[in-house]
Amino acid sequence: MKKCIYTILCFAIITTFYAQSYVSNLPNYEAYKAFRGKTLSDKFSNIESVKIIYDLKSKKIYYFNSTLIKLHYDFVVDYLGYSKELEIFNRDNYSNTDKNRNYLLGNLNHIKGTEKWIFELAASDHMPIPLIEQFYDLITKTSFIRKNLKFYLNNRENIDLYELGKFKIPCVKSDYIFNELKYQEVVSGKNIGILKMYRTKDLEKTKPSKDEIIILDGTPEILPNVRGIIVNELQTPLSHLVILGKNRKIPIMAYTNVLNDNKIKSLVGKKVELKIAIDTFYISETTKKIAEKSITKKKKLVVDNSVTELIDLSTIPKNGVTYIGAKAQNLAYLIAIAKETPFKTPENANAIPFYYYTKHIQNKSISPLIKELLDYPHKDSAQWVNNQLKKIRTAIKKEPIDKLLISKLNERLGKQTDFKNFRFRSSTNAEDIAGFNGAGLYESKTGILGDTIKTFEKAIKQVWASVWNESSYWERELFGIDQQNIAMGVLVHRSFPDELANGVIITKNIFRESLPGITVNIQKGENSVVKPEKGEVCEQFVVYNFTFDESKDVDFDVDFTSNSNLNDNKPLLTKKEINNLYLVSKKIESKMSRYWKNSSSAIDMEFKIVNQSRDLYIKQVRPFND
Repeated sequence: MKKCIYTILCFAIITTFYAQSYVSNLPNYEAYKAFRGKTLSDKFSNIESVKIIYDLKSKKIYYFNSTLIKLHYDFVVDYLGYSKELEIFNRDNYSNTDKNRNYLLGNLNHIKGTEKWIFELAASDHMPIPLIEQFYDLITKTSFIRKNLKFYLNNRENIDLYELGKFKIPCVKSDYIFNELKYQEVVSGKNIGILKMYRTKDLEKTKPSKDEIIILDGTPEILPNVRGIIVNELQTPLSHLVILGKNRKIPIMAYTNVLNDNKIKSLVGKKVELKIAIDTFYISETTKKIAEKSITKKKKLVVDNSVTELIDLSTIPKNGVTYIGAKAQNLAYLIAIAKETPFKTPENANAIPFYYYTKHIQNKSISPLIKELLDYPHKDSAQWVNNQLKKIRTAIKKEPIDKLLISKLNERLGKQTDFKNFRFRSSTNAEDIAGFNGAGLYESKTGILGDTIKTFEKAIKQVWASVWNESSYWERELFGIDQQNIAMGVLVHRSFPDELANGVIITKNIFRESLPGITVNIQKGENSVVKPEKGEVCEQFVVYNFTFDESKDVDFDVDFTSNSNLNDNKPLLTKKEINNLYLVSKKIESKMSRYWKNSSSAIDMEFKIVNQSRDLYIKQVRPFND
């Protein structure tokens, strides 16, 4: 009887919580569940959150329903009688002083499936440490979390203060959250297909059916043409897998336990529906029809082989995309922009036109192999196609290159004495274009001036051969790009043996579209952001400009999602460098939109921090195909 009364009482309390919009305390997890909602940012996929406000004047704390009430400002207006405009609210209540502050604003976050509880402020909140610690103590006293609560250092300001030993409350960095991630939305969406499981190494010889949703035991070098992909490794948000996946618009997710999930394993071989959302996924058997997806129109490629001279990119070439490719043309734009903006571009930048590639593959040892591949009627035979691609690459590397080209390069690059090592990079007519970025499909190689082993000739032929890599061929095939007229220009500039860090910038907030900003992934030294080694975590952050003041003296707000585990989880850039990165990227975005005649497109840039003077180099820019 007592047990029955206790159950009824608990049910009544929980029901009461669900019926309310706010409470002054959270006695248990059930009460928390009644008020929880999604975080406003999608930077983490396994977080549930309840918003909190402490009224400094009335000295009352409010935990409010974060599903019904999205913003702190909405709550103070609708429930606490606040009457000022949003701009004034933000100015007063996110400032670095208690003067004019009406409220303390925060979030009580929970990492689902764990006992980890996190107190978080907005990255733009410059709340003084005494107020942060007061707020922390209030939450521990009015919630069941007690001393299990940790304060999340999500911005550069608080990370720096923590390193100086200024906090007296338990604090954590992003690795505390990131290390608990089991699921990650890579590309949201839904699809129907036959669920199959493959080892990534088998994909070299086996081509999954286009009607399949596949599970992989790692990150594939080449994305198969399938209905959906599940990998067991978390992805860098701006990696080539992510970028290519978004380009394809098929659902892709990372789930670290997928190979041991018995429910999913029981569905292998069956027709399933996969739904991928930001914070969860659904997969179940279905009788729904697998919809046909076909490419109705081939994308024709333009090739101008009339230009035979090396192109000096210090001057913008006219219609260069048609004879040197978009990557080289875009670097010429960057060089022009850098003349009035505080960043550098790779020195001694030149482009080898399509003419030399076209001439090289017309050799009778190469041309018939390409014709045989393109005329082959059984394109579903992955093994035959891949073997033929290998033959083509071998033939391209074997044939001697035009001696006149090497002579022109030696003459052009030999005039300068600052650099001996040069990077030879792909610049095809099928990459860095709207609708098809070709991220990671082609190769870059280093050639050394006057060297007998790492020769210019060897580097150029390796880049040319990558036109016929398995990854590049199959991706073009999937997108209906004309394989007959593919052409490779080569972008040449000095190499960077002295880089301290490298990264990628997207000039939009990819985690919260309602707030403008830039998204940055950066890693220490030469370690790759776009193709990280297993176990490597890069630094990731979003830079916001809430003041809309774009002068160099403004400190922009920075929201960290992860820190580099190769740098002891400490920030790789100074505040000044982050500010400059924001200003430079926004300037480039504005200028490139004019060159491309596309005012609405975000851009994707690759950058480096180089030598002891920590110079910022921008080495590549292209449209961001979201």
